[in-house]
Amino acid sequence: MSVRQSLLAAAKAAIMASVLAFAAVPASAQTLRYANQGDLKSLDPYTLKETTTIAHHGHIYEGLITRDKDLKIIPALAESWETPEPTRWRFHLRKGVKFHNGDPFTADDVLFSAERVRSKGSNFLTNVPADAKFTKIDDYTIDVTLDSPNPILISQWDGWYIMDKKWCTDNNAVPPTPASATTPSYASLNANGTGPFMVESHQPGVKTVFKVNPNWWRKPEHNLKEIIFTPIGSDATRVAALLSGEVDIIEPVPIQDIGRVDSSPNAQVLKGPELRTIFIGMDQVRDELLYSNVKGKNPFKDIKVREAFYKAIDIELIKTRVMRGLSTPSALMIAPQLFKLSGDFTRPKFDPDGAKKLLTEAGYPDGFSKKLILSANDIFPAIAQHVATNAAKVGIKLELEQMADANLFTRGRNRDFEVQLVGWYAGYPDADAMISRHATNPDPRPEAKLVGYPVWRTGWQSTDINAKAEAARLEQDPKKRADMYRDIQQYMMHNGPMAYIFQAIRPIAVRTSVKDFVMSPFFVNYGSASK
Repeated sequence: MSVRQSLLAAAKAAIMASVLAFAAVPASAQTLRYANQGDLKSLDPYTLKETTTIAHHGHIYEGLITRDKDLKIIPALAESWETPEPTRWRFHLRKGVKFHNGDPFTADDVLFSAERVRSKGSNFLTNVPADAKFTKIDDYTIDVTLDSPNPILISQWDGWYIMDKKWCTDNNAVPPTPASATTPSYASLNANGTGPFMVESHQPGVKTVFKVNPNWWRKPEHNLKEIIFTPIGSDATRVAALLSGEVDIIEPVPIQDIGRVDSSPNAQVLKGPELRTIFIGMDQVRDELLYSNVKGKNPFKDIKVREAFYKAIDIELIKTRVMRGLSTPSALMIAPQLFKLSGDFTRPKFDPDGAKKLLTEAGYPDGFSKKLILSANDIFPAIAQHVATNAAKVGIKLELEQMADANLFTRGRNRDFEVQLVGWYAGYPDADAMISRHATNPDPRPEAKLVGYPVWRTGWQSTDINAKAEAARLEQDPKKRADMYRDIQQYMMHNGPMAYIFQAIRPIAVRTSVKDFVMSPFFVNYGSASK
């Protein structure tokens, strides 16, 4: 089965499991209310490459391409495209499209967006390759020229949304808003896209209201007049809001509340695969850890210590007791839907005796202490507690520090951690989406600020792996490419700075009044539903 076939199978399985019974769309327009544990920090579509944020932005903005319910690439703001030469793509843009403020969409907006998304402060730097040169042929035709053939160019464009050049220029919003910005920019508080919904109001941390765009170029499949998003951090409050009918959809559903929601006559939990990998990243930057009792050196720079930590994680127990079956234990950074050779890998079993032996060989027979930072939300506290309990059995004493997601992201981007428990989504449906971020580190220097690379955050780098990853990305033979990625993952599994734990299964709860709601392995399009 090809990678694409695997993706389609996963998507279809998710759809089969998550689409409610078909019902005729009511004639009256409706309001859809949904709640998430996280907030919408910024309306700037280049600020934060995080799945829920991209889903929010997808109400407002559009890219040159999009995907249908089977994950197939289909036209969006680009009507069609061809490759006259292996290193040149030509795109024909959709005519008659207007931004929400009435400005016409043209090639100038594409060229501007291609420059902006690759500028300092953008969290989407790798979505548009650095060697891609955008040339305007006329108002509705552009060429993209590359240094070498790139078979996955448009697959990389998932989540890259087109912005209005004139609007950004007039409102001093040409530079992207960095995720670390302490002062909001105009683009972080306001939005002007071409998408199916417009932002009526945005109160960070309180509520965001999306009104339907009456001039959208595409025919809507929903019957919504507005979408109201409310961040609700408390699990109990979020579930109560669903069951009372205050909101129609919540994400995520606390694992312990799945049975309660399913037993309700007015709601149910939908479950589907997601391309999120949960892992632990270990500091490779410092010669001495920040908070450890080991002074004068960094134990994590020793491969044996990293392997010992890996062996001290009981992934099967995490699956059954912590995740209650909502996870797929993994040795790899890449979800199995994206890598057909994933079955060739077996994650090392939980082996406390082996871990102790490795620590002794590394010079730490009594173990050592360190701090693990993590999100206070979702599944992370329970996972961290389980990891800490088993790590203590081999002599690794973990101090757990929970925090809000925004603080966790800032700590990670600033390399302010010894060990970090996080999740990472594949940005597009190709193995390169994870390899390019978890194995490739173009510049490990602190001043490079490649914050969109989890491997940069750890400080680890292999120039050999960089070269192999680039060669694999450009390889056009699928079998050769898969073999190259297998070799890279084999190396990373034994030498890299990450300990991978599992790929997640996403639980979302919906009221029975919501119809035709579809989950995909990437992110949820709330605007596809009807009431």
